[in-house]
Amino acid sequence: MTLATKPEFLKDQPNLRKVGKEVRQRLADNPNVWKVPTDKAEIFAVADFMTAEECARMITMIDEVARPSTVFDLSYKDGFRTSYSGDVDPYHPFVKMIDRRLDDLMGIEPSFGETIQGQRYMPGQEFKPHHDWFHPNTSYWEIETSRGGQRAWTAMVYLNNVEEGGSTDFTDLGMSIEPKQGVLLLWNNADEGGLPNPATIHAGRPVVRGVKYVITKWYRAKKWR
Repeated sequence: MTLATKPEFLKDQPNLRKVGKEVRQRLADNPNVWKVPTDKAEIFAVADFMTAEECARMITMIDEVARPSTVFDLSYKDGFRTSYSGDVDPYHPFVKMIDRRLDDLMGIEPSFGETIQGQRYMPGQEFKPHHDWFHPNTSYWEIETSRGGQRAWTAMVYLNNVEEGGSTDFTDLGMSIEPKQGVLLLWNNADEGGLPNPATIHAGRPVVRGVKYVITKWYRAKKWR
């Protein structure tokens, strides 16, 4: 059975198609946005989205909330995601400013966005290949899709340069992106038709030397609760 014939994916298809079209058009009109050359997925980058000072401030906030990461029905000890992560305070004025900047860039209704999550990777830590969109027949499918639907877009900012390792690899696309301070990476988790895109599978490769810090914000197909 293909994704197009899975009834679980059809419920959010119109919203994913609509959000995808709106963001695609908005990014195309922005000269500061660079489209990654691939026909299999919609991936964009923005240089200097955050300043060095803003990155440093966010890193401090991540260190205050970071705990062993989980992946819905997997725990840290499973070894699938071995970073430390935590949600930064969504009511803090600084976090709200970064939130608004992301919302304004993408043109997505703010209520569609999840809380910004910070992640810290020490040497040897990684996030193995995965999709950001939700898969049916999992323990989290019902609750997550009932409180905002499928994930539409991912926005991720690199907060520091990593000495060695820590790249973001889109494994099906043969693409490896090196962390650069302040760079925002965006991608549509669905295709133009509004179905989850398998080609968006990606991995946070192990850090070899140094530490890697990022923030990630996921946007849903409808209002997130």
